[in-house]
Amino acid sequence: MAPPRWFLRLFWIAHAAVFRVSGGRVGVRAPGSRIGALFLLSRGRISGTVRRNALFYVTDGPDLVVVASNAGDAADPQWWSNLQAGPDVEVELPGRERRPVRARRATPGEEARLIPRLDALYREFASYRARGLREIPIVILEPRPVEQGPARV
Repeated sequence: MAPPRWFLRLFWIAHAAVFRVSGGRVGVRAPGSRIGALFLLSRGRISGTVRRNALFYVTDGPDLVVVASNAGDAADPQWWSNLQAGPDVEVELPGRERRPVRARRATPGEEARLIPRLDALYREFASYRARGLREIPIVILEPRPVEQGPARV
């Protein structure tokens, strides 16, 4: 069973604070975990304001993979709506490495390959899907050259 939303929100706020204070050295990966955390830097599709969202991720070759689970909620997370409107964004990885990426939804073949791996790394993903409230997008963040998109977010 997934933790309550208030707990998850509090966890991510604390995570972001520890990450900033430690210069990206702490708050990246839970001890013994094979799933990391990154910060997605995107612009709000309506406000134009830069948004910074902490997300779990796994690597898949040169790509980063995140799940738009919204803790199993019936609605997509706002960051996913923002990415659909403007897919050229940046991510901040451990050690304050910033990387320009282009976001896209995983193809059905990619989803079939990635879902078992994601479920094995973070069991809540399977429970979110089991609720059946919506189809949960798997998002691929592909590397892109800096010159292929807007200026830094």
